[in-house]
Amino acid sequence: MVKEKKRRIKIIGSGYYVPDKVLTNSDLEKMVDTSDEWIVTRTGIRERHVASDEQATSDLSVEACRRALEDAKLDIGDIDLILLATATPDTIFPSTACWVHYGLKAGNIPAFDISAGCTGFLYGLIISEALILNGQCKRILLVGGETLTKITNWKDRQTCVLFGDAAAAVVLKESHDDSGMISSYWKADGSLGSLLSLPAGGSRIPASMETVEKGLHYLQMKGNDVFKHAVKRMGEAAIAALKKAGLKKEDVDYLIPHQANIRIIDATGRRVNVPPEKVYSNIHKYGNVSVASIPIALYELKTEGKLKKGDIILMDAFGAGFTWAGIVYRW
Repeated sequence: MVKEKKRRIKIIGSGYYVPDKVLTNSDLEKMVDTSDEWIVTRTGIRERHVASDEQATSDLSVEACRRALEDAKLDIGDIDLILLATATPDTIFPSTACWVHYGLKAGNIPAFDISAGCTGFLYGLIISEALILNGQCKRILLVGGETLTKITNWKDRQTCVLFGDAAAAVVLKESHDDSGMISSYWKADGSLGSLLSLPAGGSRIPASMETVEKGLHYLQMKGNDVFKHAVKRMGEAAIAALKKAGLKKEDVDYLIPHQANIRIIDATGRRVNVPPEKVYSNIHKYGNVSVASIPIALYELKTEGKLKKGDIILMDAFGAGFTWAGIVYRW
């Protein structure tokens, strides 16, 4: 039996944007020592979208926000807050949320960034729930945007095959029926942060000629360690969120894991004991787009007509920090 909350928030509009340029595995074969078979077998990725030199994270995010607002049949004047999750900000400051604010001509509503790695969208949902239910906001525009290819080392065959660029947004408000967020669970462990990081450019290692020459402005990842912790923590988050909701694995209609790679997606499904046909994956089309992966999956499920009222969706993510979170949502 579901432990019903008296109040919850829901998504009333969504949209996403990916750049026009597509980089296939065949293209990568010409750039680095790799093969389509190697990439597909280990990651599940066949292609990814790449931002142009002129496009920043805010540019992708503005377009995603416009599409979400159109889907919700609202305009920016109806929004009380812009909340943006990213690991690839336009600038350290101002926040990328403020660049999106400028692009949307959003008046004087507040705007700020969330830095929680690939878990940022789920963190954003949890923050939005608190702000809406305590009366601070009526409607929030939550967007997750990344241009990860701009911090990718194209000479590193282990990481350059993984990432793509995308942005996805949702409009949130209080629900007045039984749909919306039922439960959430979020955690972090900063002691493991060095396993997945962008070392230079902040106050710890300021930018210099030396940091550029050493490649410290590229994403660095210890893949095997990240895989081990991701599978463990995503399993933990999913199971804990279900327990808080008073639900069992049999109640789940769709599990949407963060689209990191197909091995993590499959391993998470097995750990939570959700059958493969209920585990949604689109990583073959986009690669790892971090915070944008889960909201894109939600949008695709909706527009493909696969979701029906009352369906239980389990969202699950793990990211740099390390951070991890699970959310149970009734459509």
